[in-house]
Amino acid sequence: MSLPFFKKPKTKISTELSKMGTIGVNDIIAPASIKINQSYIKIGEQFAKSFFVFSYPRYLSAAWFAPVINLDAPMNISMFLHPIEGEIILKQLRRRTTEVQAEIMTREEKGLIRDPVLETAYDDIEELRDRLQTAEEKMFKFGLYITIYGNTEKELRKIETALRSILESRLIYIKPSLYQQKEGFISCSPYGMDKLDVTTSMNTKPLSSIFPFISFDLSSNEGILYGINQHNNSLVLFDRFSLENANSVVFAKAGSGKSYAVKLEVLRYLMTGVDVMIIDPENEYKFLSDAVGGSYFEISLSSPHHMNPFDLPKPREDENPEDILRSNIINLVGLIRLMLGGLTPEEDAIIDRALMETYAAKDITPETLPELMSRKEKLDTPLMTDLESVLETMDGAESLVKRVGKFSQGIFANFFNQPSNIDINKSLVVFGIRDMEEELRPLAMFVILRYIWNSIRFKLKKRILIVDEAWWLMQSEDGASFLYGIAKRGRKYWLGVTTITQDVGDFMKSDYGKPIITNSSLQLLMKQSPATIDVVKKAFNLTDKEKNMLLECAVGEGLFFAGSKHVAMRIVASYAEDQIITTSPEEVLRIKEKKKMKNE
Repeated sequence: MSLPFFKKPKTKISTELSKMGTIGVNDIIAPASIKINQSYIKIGEQFAKSFFVFSYPRYLSAAWFAPVINLDAPMNISMFLHPIEGEIILKQLRRRTTEVQAEIMTREEKGLIRDPVLETAYDDIEELRDRLQTAEEKMFKFGLYITIYGNTEKELRKIETALRSILESRLIYIKPSLYQQKEGFISCSPYGMDKLDVTTSMNTKPLSSIFPFISFDLSSNEGILYGINQHNNSLVLFDRFSLENANSVVFAKAGSGKSYAVKLEVLRYLMTGVDVMIIDPENEYKFLSDAVGGSYFEISLSSPHHMNPFDLPKPREDENPEDILRSNIINLVGLIRLMLGGLTPEEDAIIDRALMETYAAKDITPETLPELMSRKEKLDTPLMTDLESVLETMDGAESLVKRVGKFSQGIFANFFNQPSNIDINKSLVVFGIRDMEEELRPLAMFVILRYIWNSIRFKLKKRILIVDEAWWLMQSEDGASFLYGIAKRGRKYWLGVTTITQDVGDFMKSDYGKPIITNSSLQLLMKQSPATIDVVKKAFNLTDKEKNMLLECAVGEGLFFAGSKHVAMRIVASYAEDQIITTSPEEVLRIKEKKKMKNE
Protein backbone atom coordinates (compact mmCIF):
# COMPACT_ATOMS: atom_id res chain seq x y z
CA MET A 1 0.00 0.00 0.00
CA SER A 2 1.54 3.36 -1.03
CA LEU A 3 1.31 6.57 0.95
CA PRO A 4 -0.29 9.59 -0.78
CA PHE A 5 2.05 12.45 -1.83
CA PHE A 6 0.79 15.87 -0.80
CA LYS A 7 2.08 18.74 -2.99
CA LYS A 8 2.54 22.13 -1.33
CA PRO A 9 0.53 24.82 -3.11
CA LYS A 10 2.47 27.66 -4.78
CA THR A 11 2.34 31.04 -3.08
CA LYS A 12 2.52 34.38 -4.89
CA ILE A 13 6.09 35.04 -3.59
CA SER A 14 7.43 31.66 -4.70
CA THR A 15 5.86 32.20 -8.13
CA GLU A 16 7.61 35.58 -8.48
CA LEU A 17 10.95 34.13 -7.39
CA SER A 18 10.60 31.28 -9.88
CA LYS A 19 10.17 33.85 -12.65
CA MET A 20 13.34 35.69 -11.52
CA GLY A 21 15.45 32.56 -11.56
CA THR A 22 18.30 31.73 -9.16
CA ILE A 23 19.36 34.49 -6.73
CA GLY A 24 23.09 35.21 -7.01
CA VAL A 25 25.65 37.05 -4.86
CA ASN A 26 25.01 40.27 -6.79
CA ASP A 27 21.36 40.21 -5.73
CA ILE A 28 22.34 39.86 -2.06
CA ILE A 29 24.98 42.60 -1.86
CA ALA A 30 23.32 45.11 -4.21
CA PRO A 31 21.63 48.11 -2.54
CA ALA A 32 17.87 48.34 -2.52
CA SER A 33 17.99 51.40 -4.76
CA ILE A 34 20.34 53.89 -6.43
CA LYS A 35 19.26 57.45 -7.18
CA ILE A 36 21.61 59.60 -9.28
CA ASN A 37 21.24 63.34 -8.70
CA GLN A 38 23.16 66.17 -10.35
CA SER A 39 25.29 66.75 -7.23
CA TYR A 40 25.14 63.46 -5.31
CA ILE A 41 24.18 59.78 -5.45
CA LYS A 42 21.80 58.15 -3.00
CA ILE A 43 22.70 54.48 -2.46
CA GLY A 44 19.96 52.92 -0.41
CA GLU A 45 19.71 55.26 2.60
CA GLN A 46 23.24 56.65 2.29
CA PHE A 47 24.42 59.69 0.33
CA ALA A 48 27.65 59.90 -1.70
CA LYS A 49 29.26 62.89 -3.41
CA SER A 50 32.32 62.86 -5.69
CA PHE A 51 34.91 65.60 -6.22
CA PHE A 52 37.98 66.14 -8.38
CA VAL A 53 41.04 68.31 -7.71
CA PHE A 54 41.53 70.89 -10.47
CA SER A 55 44.13 73.33 -9.12
CA TYR A 56 47.45 72.96 -7.27
CA PRO A 57 49.92 75.58 -5.92
CA ARG A 58 53.42 76.05 -7.33
CA TYR A 59 54.97 74.04 -4.49
CA LEU A 60 53.60 71.01 -2.63
CA SER A 61 55.00 70.15 0.81
CA ALA A 62 55.65 66.56 1.83
CA ALA A 63 52.65 64.61 3.18
CA TRP A 64 50.23 67.48 2.43
CA PHE A 65 47.53 64.90 1.76
CA ALA A 66 47.87 63.34 5.25
CA PRO A 67 45.12 65.47 6.90
CA VAL A 68 42.64 64.26 4.28
CA ILE A 69 43.68 60.64 4.83
CA ASN A 70 43.34 61.07 8.61
CA LEU A 71 40.01 62.90 8.42
CA ASP A 72 37.47 61.05 10.58
CA ALA A 73 34.93 60.61 7.79
CA PRO A 74 34.12 57.72 5.41
CA MET A 75 35.52 58.35 1.94
CA ASN A 76 37.02 56.70 -1.12
CA ILE A 77 40.11 58.20 -2.78
CA SER A 78 41.46 57.33 -6.22
CA MET A 79 44.69 58.47 -7.84
CA PHE A 80 45.33 57.97 -11.54
CA LEU A 81 48.80 58.42 -13.03
CA HIS A 82 49.03 58.49 -16.82
CA PRO A 83 52.68 58.60 -18.04
CA ILE A 84 53.55 61.11 -20.75
CA GLU A 85 56.28 60.30 -23.28
CA GLY A 86 59.40 62.39 -22.78
CA GLU A 87 59.70 63.54 -26.39
CA ILE A 88 56.15 64.87 -26.47
CA ILE A 89 56.48 66.87 -23.25
CA LEU A 90 59.94 68.21 -24.21
CA LYS A 91 58.54 69.46 -27.51
CA GLN A 92 55.67 71.18 -25.68
CA LEU A 93 58.08 72.72 -23.15
CA ARG A 94 60.35 74.07 -25.94
CA ARG A 95 57.38 75.74 -27.57
CA ARG A 96 56.18 77.13 -24.24
CA THR A 97 59.70 78.41 -23.44
CA THR A 98 59.82 80.24 -26.76
CA GLU A 99 56.41 81.82 -26.11
CA VAL A 100 57.35 83.01 -22.61
CA GLN A 101 60.74 84.31 -23.72
CA ALA A 102 59.16 86.17 -26.63
CA GLU A 103 56.64 87.79 -24.32
CA ILE A 104 59.41 88.89 -21.92
CA MET A 105 61.41 90.43 -24.81
CA THR A 106 58.31 92.22 -26.13
CA ARG A 107 57.73 93.81 -22.75
CA GLU A 108 61.37 94.94 -22.61
CA GLU A 109 61.16 96.50 -26.10
CA LYS A 110 58.06 98.44 -25.07
CA GLY A 111 59.83 99.70 -21.96
CA LEU A 112 57.44 98.01 -19.55
CA ILE A 113 58.57 96.97 -16.07
CA ARG A 114 59.48 93.33 -15.64
CA ASP A 115 56.75 90.76 -14.88
CA PRO A 116 57.80 88.43 -12.01
CA VAL A 117 55.16 85.88 -13.04
CA LEU A 118 56.66 85.48 -16.52
CA GLU A 119 60.22 85.30 -15.19
CA THR A 120 59.25 82.68 -12.62
CA ALA A 121 57.44 80.61 -15.27
CA TYR A 122 60.50 80.80 -17.54
CA ASP A 123 62.86 79.63 -14.75
CA ASP A 124 60.52 76.76 -13.80
CA ILE A 125 60.19 75.55 -17.40
CA GLU A 126 63.94 75.67 -17.99
CA GLU A 127 64.64 73.77 -14.74
CA LEU A 128 62.06 71.14 -15.66
CA ARG A 129 63.51 70.76 -19.17
CA ASP A 130 66.96 70.14 -17.70
CA ARG A 131 65.64 67.49 -15.32
CA LEU A 132 63.62 65.74 -18.01
CA GLN A 133 66.56 65.78 -20.42
CA THR A 134 68.82 64.09 -17.83
CA ALA A 135 66.07 61.59 -16.83
CA GLU A 136 65.98 62.95 -13.27
CA GLU A 137 62.25 63.58 -13.65
CA LYS A 138 59.35 62.12 -15.58
CA MET A 139 56.01 63.68 -16.46
CA PHE A 140 52.56 62.32 -15.72
CA LYS A 141 48.95 63.33 -16.10
CA PHE A 142 47.62 63.05 -12.57
CA GLY A 143 43.97 62.76 -11.56
CA LEU A 144 42.87 62.89 -7.91
CA TYR A 145 39.24 62.03 -7.07
CA ILE A 146 37.45 61.87 -3.72
CA THR A 147 34.03 60.40 -2.87
CA ILE A 148 32.60 61.21 0.55
CA TYR A 149 29.68 59.49 2.31
CA GLY A 150 27.03 60.63 4.78
CA ASN A 151 23.71 59.51 6.22
CA THR A 152 22.05 62.84 5.38
CA GLU A 153 22.63 65.73 3.00
CA LYS A 154 23.50 67.90 6.02
CA GLU A 155 26.23 65.47 7.10
CA LEU A 156 27.49 65.41 3.52
CA ARG A 157 27.80 69.22 3.50
CA LYS A 158 29.62 69.16 6.87
CA ILE A 159 32.23 66.71 5.56
CA GLU A 160 32.58 68.74 2.34
CA THR A 161 33.22 71.91 4.36
CA ALA A 162 35.93 70.17 6.41
CA LEU A 163 37.51 68.76 3.24
CA ARG A 164 37.55 72.13 1.49
CA SER A 165 38.98 73.80 4.59
CA ILE A 166 41.90 71.35 4.74
CA LEU A 167 42.73 71.60 1.02
CA GLU A 168 42.13 75.31 0.45
CA SER A 169 44.42 76.15 3.36
CA ARG A 170 47.12 74.61 1.14
CA LEU A 171 45.89 76.44 -2.00
CA ILE A 172 44.45 73.23 -3.44
CA TYR A 173 40.94 73.47 -4.87
CA ILE A 174 38.27 70.88 -5.58
CA LYS A 175 35.00 70.84 -7.50
CA PRO A 176 32.06 68.43 -7.32
CA SER A 177 31.61 66.38 -10.47
CA LEU A 178 28.23 67.94 -11.35
CA TYR A 179 26.11 65.83 -13.69
CA GLN A 180 28.95 63.26 -13.55
CA GLN A 181 28.35 61.80 -10.11
CA LYS A 182 28.02 58.31 -11.56
CA GLU A 183 31.36 58.65 -13.34
CA GLY A 184 32.94 60.08 -10.19
CA PHE A 185 31.60 57.22 -8.06
CA ILE A 186 32.94 54.62 -10.53
CA SER A 187 36.32 56.41 -10.69
CA CYS A 188 36.63 56.17 -6.89
CA SER A 189 35.54 52.51 -6.83
CA PRO A 190 38.16 49.73 -7.06
CA TYR A 191 37.73 49.21 -10.81
CA GLY A 192 40.83 51.11 -11.93
CA MET A 193 38.70 53.09 -14.39
CA ASP A 194 39.20 56.85 -14.83
CA LYS A 195 35.76 57.91 -16.02
CA LEU A 196 36.19 61.61 -15.16
CA ASP A 197 39.56 62.15 -16.91
CA VAL A 198 40.24 65.46 -15.13
CA THR A 199 44.02 65.55 -14.93
CA THR A 200 46.90 67.93 -14.22
CA SER A 201 50.38 67.61 -15.69
CA MET A 202 52.82 66.93 -12.87
CA ASN A 203 56.44 65.83 -12.66
CA THR A 204 57.87 63.21 -10.31
CA LYS A 205 58.98 65.48 -7.44
CA PRO A 206 55.60 67.04 -6.52
CA LEU A 207 53.88 63.77 -7.36
CA SER A 208 55.84 61.97 -4.64
CA SER A 209 54.47 64.39 -2.02
CA ILE A 210 50.96 62.98 -2.54
CA PHE A 211 51.98 59.48 -1.42
CA PRO A 212 49.15 58.72 1.04
CA PHE A 213 50.42 55.72 2.96
CA ILE A 214 52.09 57.54 5.80
CA SER A 215 52.24 57.01 9.54
CA PHE A 216 53.67 59.03 12.41
CA ASP A 217 57.24 58.18 13.26
CA LEU A 218 58.39 58.62 16.88
CA SER A 219 62.04 57.70 16.45
CA SER A 220 64.56 60.26 17.69
CA ASN A 221 68.27 60.36 18.44
CA GLU A 222 67.74 60.76 22.19
CA GLY A 223 65.56 59.16 24.85
CA ILE A 224 64.57 55.59 25.61
CA LEU A 225 62.82 52.77 23.77
CA TYR A 226 59.10 52.74 24.57
CA GLY A 227 58.04 50.01 22.16
CA ILE A 228 57.41 49.01 18.54
CA ASN A 229 55.34 51.17 16.19
CA GLN A 230 52.62 48.81 14.94
CA HIS A 231 52.01 50.93 11.83
CA ASN A 232 55.44 50.35 10.30
CA ASN A 233 57.42 48.24 12.84
CA SER A 234 59.81 51.13 13.56
CA LEU A 235 61.16 51.77 17.05
CA VAL A 236 59.37 54.27 19.28
CA LEU A 237 62.37 56.13 20.73
CA PHE A 238 61.54 59.25 22.65
CA ASP A 239 62.76 61.58 25.38
CA ARG A 240 59.86 62.90 27.47
CA PHE A 241 62.03 65.80 28.67
CA SER A 242 62.31 67.12 25.09
CA LEU A 243 58.63 68.17 25.08
CA GLU A 244 57.06 71.35 26.49
CA ASN A 245 56.53 69.39 29.71
CA ALA A 246 57.64 65.93 30.82
CA ASN A 247 54.30 64.88 32.32
CA SER A 248 52.57 61.64 31.34
CA VAL A 249 49.23 59.93 31.95
CA VAL A 250 48.62 56.18 31.70
CA PHE A 251 45.03 54.94 31.46
CA ALA A 252 44.25 51.22 31.28
CA LYS A 253 42.10 48.53 32.86
CA ALA A 254 43.58 45.99 35.27
CA GLY A 255 45.72 43.33 33.60
CA SER A 256 46.38 45.28 30.41
CA GLY A 257 50.10 45.74 31.11
CA LYS A 258 50.22 49.35 32.36
CA SER A 259 52.44 48.57 35.38
CA TYR A 260 54.75 46.54 33.15
CA ALA A 261 55.05 49.47 30.73
CA VAL A 262 55.73 51.99 33.50
CA LYS A 263 58.33 49.76 35.19
CA LEU A 264 60.09 49.34 31.85
CA GLU A 265 60.18 53.11 31.40
CA VAL A 266 61.54 53.54 34.93
CA LEU A 267 64.28 50.96 34.41
CA ARG A 268 65.41 52.54 31.14
CA TYR A 269 65.36 56.11 32.46
CA LEU A 270 67.40 55.04 35.49
CA MET A 271 70.10 53.91 33.06
CA THR A 272 70.20 57.45 31.61
CA GLY A 273 70.77 59.04 35.03
CA VAL A 274 67.22 60.22 35.72
CA ASP A 275 65.98 59.91 39.33
CA VAL A 276 62.58 58.29 39.89
CA MET A 277 60.16 58.50 42.85
CA ILE A 278 57.09 56.27 43.02
CA ILE A 279 53.95 56.16 45.16
CA ASP A 280 53.07 52.46 45.08
CA PRO A 281 49.58 51.47 46.34
CA GLU A 282 50.09 47.71 45.89
CA ASN A 283 53.79 47.23 46.79
CA GLU A 284 54.42 45.93 43.27
CA TYR A 285 57.56 48.04 42.69
CA LYS A 286 59.52 46.48 45.59
CA PHE A 287 61.19 43.83 43.42
CA LEU A 288 62.32 46.53 40.98
CA SER A 289 63.62 48.70 43.83
CA ASP A 290 65.63 45.82 45.31
CA ALA A 291 67.04 44.91 41.88
CA VAL A 292 68.48 48.38 41.22
CA GLY A 293 69.52 49.19 44.79
CA GLY A 294 66.82 51.76 45.45
CA SER A 295 65.11 52.80 48.68
CA TYR A 296 61.77 51.22 49.53
CA PHE A 297 59.69 52.65 52.38
CA GLU A 298 56.64 50.71 53.52
CA ILE A 299 54.25 53.32 54.88
CA SER A 300 51.60 52.29 57.41
CA LEU A 301 50.37 53.19 60.89
CA SER A 302 52.98 50.87 62.41
CA SER A 303 55.78 51.78 60.01
CA PRO A 304 59.13 53.04 61.38
CA HIS A 305 59.36 55.47 58.43
CA HIS A 306 57.93 58.91 59.15
CA MET A 307 57.33 62.20 57.28
CA ASN A 308 56.45 65.30 59.25
CA PRO A 309 53.84 67.37 57.35
CA PHE A 310 55.20 70.54 59.04
CA ASP A 311 58.69 70.24 57.48
CA LEU A 312 59.78 73.22 55.37
CA PRO A 313 61.71 72.87 52.11
CA LYS A 314 65.09 74.46 51.60
CA PRO A 315 64.78 77.64 49.53
CA ARG A 316 66.46 77.94 46.16
CA GLU A 317 68.69 80.90 45.41
CA ASP A 318 65.89 82.68 43.55
CA GLU A 319 63.22 81.95 46.20
CA ASN A 320 62.12 84.10 49.11
CA PRO A 321 62.03 82.16 52.43
CA GLU A 322 58.92 84.10 53.45
CA ASP A 323 57.04 82.81 50.41
CA ILE A 324 58.04 79.24 51.31
CA LEU A 325 56.43 79.54 54.76
CA ARG A 326 53.21 81.00 53.36
CA SER A 327 53.00 78.37 50.61
CA ASN A 328 53.59 75.56 53.11
CA ILE A 329 50.82 76.84 55.39
CA ILE A 330 48.38 76.98 52.45
CA ASN A 331 49.19 73.34 51.62
CA LEU A 332 48.85 72.35 55.28
CA VAL A 333 45.37 73.89 55.38
CA GLY A 334 44.45 71.68 52.42
CA LEU A 335 45.87 68.60 54.18
CA ILE A 336 44.01 69.33 57.41
CA ARG A 337 40.82 69.95 55.47
CA LEU A 338 41.30 66.47 53.99
CA MET A 339 42.13 64.93 57.39
CA LEU A 340 39.11 66.41 59.16
CA GLY A 341 36.63 65.71 56.38
CA GLY A 342 36.15 69.37 55.48
CA LEU A 343 36.17 72.73 57.25
CA THR A 344 33.63 75.52 57.59
CA PRO A 345 34.82 79.02 56.54
CA GLU A 346 35.21 79.90 60.23
CA GLU A 347 37.24 76.76 60.95
CA ASP A 348 39.35 77.41 57.85
CA ALA A 349 40.30 80.84 59.17
CA ILE A 350 41.05 79.43 62.63
CA ILE A 351 43.34 76.72 61.21
CA ASP A 352 45.18 79.26 59.07
CA ARG A 353 45.85 81.48 62.11
CA ALA A 354 46.70 78.48 64.32
CA LEU A 355 49.33 77.24 61.86
CA MET A 356 51.04 80.62 61.82
CA GLU A 357 51.12 80.61 65.63
CA THR A 358 52.33 76.99 65.71
CA TYR A 359 55.38 77.90 63.62
CA ALA A 360 55.89 81.11 65.61
CA ALA A 361 56.01 79.03 68.83
CA LYS A 362 59.10 77.38 67.35
CA ASP A 363 60.50 80.84 66.47
CA ILE A 364 59.76 80.26 62.79
CA THR A 365 58.28 83.44 61.30
CA PRO A 366 58.62 85.26 57.95
CA GLU A 367 61.15 87.57 59.65
CA THR A 368 63.33 84.89 61.30
CA LEU A 369 63.14 82.26 58.58
CA PRO A 370 65.90 83.66 56.29
CA GLU A 371 68.43 83.52 59.14
CA LEU A 372 67.25 80.05 60.27
CA MET A 373 67.54 78.70 56.72
CA SER A 374 71.12 79.96 56.42
CA ARG A 375 72.21 77.76 59.33
CA LYS A 376 73.52 74.25 58.73
CA GLU A 377 71.53 72.57 61.49
CA LYS A 378 68.10 71.16 60.78
CA LEU A 379 65.05 73.29 61.61
CA ASP A 380 63.10 72.39 64.73
CA THR A 381 59.76 72.22 62.96
CA PRO A 382 56.51 71.68 64.93
CA LEU A 383 54.45 68.49 65.12
CA MET A 384 50.71 67.82 65.13
CA THR A 385 50.68 67.98 68.94
CA ASP A 386 52.01 71.54 68.72
CA LEU A 387 49.09 72.51 66.52
CA GLU A 388 46.70 70.86 68.97
CA SER A 389 48.22 72.87 71.84
CA VAL A 390 47.74 76.12 69.95
CA LEU A 391 44.15 75.26 69.03
CA GLU A 392 43.36 74.63 72.74
CA THR A 393 44.10 78.28 73.47
CA MET A 394 41.87 79.67 70.71
CA ASP A 395 38.20 80.59 70.98
CA GLY A 396 35.78 78.59 68.82
CA ALA A 397 38.26 75.76 68.22
CA GLU A 398 36.77 73.17 70.57
CA SER A 399 35.51 70.96 67.72
CA LEU A 400 38.81 71.26 65.89
CA VAL A 401 40.76 70.17 69.01
CA LYS A 402 38.70 66.99 69.28
CA ARG A 403 39.09 66.13 65.62
CA VAL A 404 42.81 66.94 65.46
CA GLY A 405 43.36 64.83 68.59
CA LYS A 406 42.83 61.64 66.61
CA PHE A 407 45.94 62.49 64.58
CA SER A 408 48.09 63.86 67.41
CA GLN A 409 47.37 61.35 70.18
CA GLY A 410 45.00 58.75 68.76
CA ILE A 411 45.52 55.72 66.58
CA PHE A 412 46.83 57.81 63.67
CA ALA A 413 49.51 59.61 65.68
CA ASN A 414 52.34 57.23 64.68
CA PHE A 415 52.06 58.41 61.10
CA PHE A 416 51.03 62.08 61.45
CA ASN A 417 52.82 63.12 64.66
CA GLN A 418 56.44 62.06 64.20
CA PRO A 419 59.56 63.90 63.01
CA SER A 420 60.84 62.92 59.56
CA ASN A 421 63.48 60.18 59.49
CA ILE A 422 63.75 59.10 55.84
CA ASP A 423 66.33 59.86 53.15
CA ILE A 424 65.30 60.07 49.49
CA ASN A 425 68.72 60.71 47.93
CA LYS A 426 68.91 57.44 45.97
CA SER A 427 68.13 57.23 42.24
CA LEU A 428 64.98 55.18 42.85
CA VAL A 429 62.76 55.84 45.85
CA VAL A 430 59.47 53.96 46.33
CA PHE A 431 56.78 54.59 48.94
CA GLY A 432 54.62 51.49 49.40
CA ILE A 433 51.21 52.27 50.94
CA ARG A 434 49.50 48.88 50.52
CA ASP A 435 49.34 48.30 54.29
CA MET A 436 47.91 51.74 55.01
CA GLU A 437 44.24 51.65 55.99
CA GLU A 438 41.99 52.34 53.01
CA GLU A 439 40.44 55.48 54.50
CA LEU A 440 43.92 56.91 55.10
CA ARG A 441 45.38 56.18 51.66
CA PRO A 442 44.42 59.56 50.14
CA LEU A 443 45.94 61.28 53.20
CA ALA A 444 49.11 59.19 52.98
CA MET A 445 49.47 59.98 49.27
CA PHE A 446 48.99 63.70 50.00
CA VAL A 447 51.63 63.70 52.75
CA ILE A 448 54.10 61.75 50.61
CA LEU A 449 53.55 64.05 47.63
CA ARG A 450 54.15 67.12 49.81
CA TYR A 451 57.32 65.60 51.24
CA ILE A 452 58.63 64.71 47.75
CA TRP A 453 57.72 68.13 46.38
CA ASN A 454 59.49 69.91 49.23
CA SER A 455 62.58 67.75 48.74
CA ILE A 456 63.01 68.14 44.97
CA ARG A 457 62.57 71.92 44.74
CA PHE A 458 65.99 72.68 46.22
CA LYS A 459 68.12 71.15 43.44
CA LEU A 460 67.45 71.10 39.69
CA LYS A 461 67.80 67.57 38.30
CA LYS A 462 65.91 65.40 35.86
CA ARG A 463 63.35 63.49 37.91
CA ILE A 464 60.20 61.47 37.33
CA LEU A 465 57.42 61.25 39.93
CA ILE A 466 55.02 58.34 39.44
CA VAL A 467 51.63 58.41 41.17
CA ASP A 468 50.03 54.99 40.73
CA GLU A 469 46.26 54.63 41.23
CA ALA A 470 45.95 58.42 41.23
CA TRP A 471 42.16 58.20 41.46
CA TRP A 472 42.61 57.71 45.23
CA LEU A 473 43.99 61.23 45.48
CA MET A 474 41.49 62.62 42.95
CA GLN A 475 38.55 61.72 45.23
CA SER A 476 38.98 64.97 47.16
CA GLU A 477 39.23 68.45 45.70
CA ASP A 478 42.27 69.36 47.80
CA GLY A 479 44.15 66.21 46.79
CA ALA A 480 43.30 66.67 43.10
CA SER A 481 44.23 70.35 43.27
CA PHE A 482 47.62 69.56 44.82
CA LEU A 483 48.40 66.88 42.20
CA TYR A 484 47.42 69.29 39.42
CA GLY A 485 49.62 71.98 40.97
CA ILE A 486 52.66 69.65 40.91
CA ALA A 487 51.92 68.61 37.31
CA LYS A 488 51.64 72.25 36.28
CA ARG A 489 54.69 73.55 38.15
CA GLY A 490 56.93 70.49 37.75
CA ARG A 491 58.39 71.74 34.44
CA LYS A 492 60.18 74.57 36.22
CA TYR A 493 61.97 72.03 38.44
CA TRP A 494 62.79 69.54 35.63
CA LEU A 495 60.18 67.15 36.99
CA GLY A 496 57.95 64.87 34.94
CA VAL A 497 54.80 63.60 36.70
CA THR A 498 53.35 60.26 35.59
CA THR A 499 49.72 59.77 36.60
CA ILE A 500 48.43 56.17 36.42
CA THR A 501 44.86 55.02 36.93
CA GLN A 502 42.56 52.19 35.95
CA ASP A 503 39.43 53.94 37.16
CA VAL A 504 39.10 56.49 34.36
CA GLY A 505 35.51 57.35 35.30
CA ASP A 506 36.40 58.51 38.84
CA PHE A 507 39.48 60.32 37.55
CA MET A 508 37.50 62.31 34.98
CA LYS A 509 34.74 63.19 37.46
CA SER A 510 37.18 65.52 39.19
CA ASP A 511 37.37 69.11 37.96
CA TYR A 512 41.15 68.61 37.74
CA GLY A 513 41.04 65.37 35.70
CA LYS A 514 40.89 67.01 32.28
CA PRO A 515 43.44 69.76 33.14
CA ILE A 516 45.95 67.11 34.28
CA ILE A 517 45.54 65.36 30.91
CA THR A 518 45.96 68.58 28.93
CA ASN A 519 49.09 69.39 30.97
CA SER A 520 50.63 65.99 30.10
CA SER A 521 52.51 65.90 26.79
CA LEU A 522 52.82 62.10 26.92
CA GLN A 523 49.80 59.82 27.11
CA LEU A 524 49.59 56.04 27.03
CA LEU A 525 46.21 54.39 26.54
CA MET A 526 46.04 50.61 26.81
CA LYS A 527 43.10 48.20 26.85
CA GLN A 528 39.95 49.90 28.14
CA SER A 529 36.71 48.70 29.68
CA PRO A 530 33.54 49.02 27.55
CA ALA A 531 31.99 50.91 30.50
CA THR A 532 34.54 53.74 30.28
CA ILE A 533 35.60 53.71 26.61
CA ASP A 534 33.23 56.54 25.67
CA VAL A 535 34.75 58.75 28.39
CA VAL A 536 38.25 57.96 27.08
CA LYS A 537 37.20 58.58 23.47
CA LYS A 538 35.82 62.01 24.32
CA ALA A 539 38.76 63.00 26.53
CA PHE A 540 41.40 62.06 23.94
CA ASN A 541 39.37 62.83 20.79
CA LEU A 542 39.78 59.28 19.43
CA THR A 543 38.42 57.99 16.13
CA ASP A 544 36.03 55.04 16.05
CA LYS A 545 38.86 52.84 14.78
CA GLU A 546 41.10 53.83 17.70
CA LYS A 547 38.20 53.28 20.11
CA ASN A 548 37.67 49.73 18.79
CA MET A 549 41.40 49.08 18.96
CA LEU A 550 41.50 49.96 22.67
CA LEU A 551 38.62 47.57 23.31
CA GLU A 552 40.25 44.65 21.47
CA CYS A 553 44.03 45.15 21.80
CA ALA A 554 46.18 42.50 23.45
CA VAL A 555 48.12 42.86 26.71
CA GLY A 556 51.04 45.23 26.24
CA GLU A 557 49.50 47.10 23.29
CA GLY A 558 47.94 50.54 23.11
CA LEU A 559 48.07 54.08 21.76
CA PHE A 560 51.11 56.22 22.56
CA PHE A 561 50.70 60.01 22.31
CA ALA A 562 53.70 62.33 22.24
CA GLY A 563 52.71 65.93 21.65
CA SER A 564 50.68 66.14 18.43
CA LYS A 565 51.80 62.70 17.23
CA HIS A 566 50.42 59.32 18.22
CA VAL A 567 50.99 55.75 17.13
CA ALA A 568 49.71 52.29 17.90
CA MET A 569 52.47 50.72 19.98
CA ARG A 570 53.48 47.35 21.37
CA ILE A 571 55.59 47.23 24.57
CA VAL A 572 58.72 45.09 24.24
CA ALA A 573 61.34 44.13 26.83
CA SER A 574 64.49 42.03 26.87
CA TYR A 575 64.67 38.81 28.90
CA ALA A 576 66.78 40.50 31.60
CA GLU A 577 64.36 43.42 31.86
CA ASP A 578 61.38 41.08 31.99
CA GLN A 579 62.85 39.21 34.95
CA ILE A 580 63.05 42.47 36.90
CA ILE A 581 59.74 44.10 36.02
CA THR A 582 57.29 41.24 35.50
CA THR A 583 54.05 41.52 37.48
CA SER A 584 52.65 38.11 36.57
CA PRO A 585 52.12 36.14 39.84
CA GLU A 586 53.31 32.93 38.17
CA GLU A 587 56.48 34.56 36.89
CA VAL A 588 57.20 36.28 40.23
CA LEU A 589 56.78 32.97 42.11
CA ARG A 590 58.98 31.14 39.62
CA ILE A 591 61.75 33.78 39.91
CA LYS A 592 61.61 33.62 43.75
CA GLU A 593 61.85 29.83 43.72
CA LYS A 594 64.74 30.01 41.28
CA LYS A 595 66.61 32.44 43.57
CA LYS A 596 65.87 30.28 46.61
CA MET A 597 67.30 27.21 44.90
CA LYS A 598 70.35 29.19 43.83
CA ASN A 599 71.03 30.36 47.40
CA GLU A 600 70.68 26.82 48.74
